[in-house]
Amino acid sequence: MTTPLKPPLLVEHLCFNLYSTSLKMTQLYKPLLAELRLTYPQYLVMLVLWEEEGLGIRDVAMRLEQDSGSVTPIVKRLEAEGYLLRQRDPKDERNRVLTLTDAGRKLREAGGRLNQQIAQSCNLQTGEMQALMAGLSKLARNLEK
Repeated sequence: MTTPLKPPLLVEHLCFNLYSTSLKMTQLYKPLLAELRLTYPQYLVMLVLWEEEGLGIRDVAMRLEQDSGSVTPIVKRLEAEGYLLRQRDPKDERNRVLTLTDAGRKLREAGGRLNQQIAQSCNLQTGEMQALMAGLSKLARNLEK
């Protein structure tokens, strides 16, 4: 007679640990981003544009691993806040090219300070942070297969 298979405890599930950690990270970011008048999704779009301006909405969406329909309302809110401009792509009229305004560029420095605050709150050494990020990247690649 075989013993029935029991599922692991909740805390032994990788999916739960990823989920609960993601919630904690988002809550950590929330008050810091509120000072910048940004939501977490808006911050992610800004991070992409701080790396490279002049991208189309589709390009930003691809880098964020989202669809352009999800990114467009975020971009519109950022434009309303005065952080970026949307202009027609001369190569493809259906796409919009995004450029930062002076206010959006100035926000970059505050984003850098915010990143330092997050790193301090995580209380991880540089090597630990790099190993964790490498492990998560590997997991993401494995799940894409």
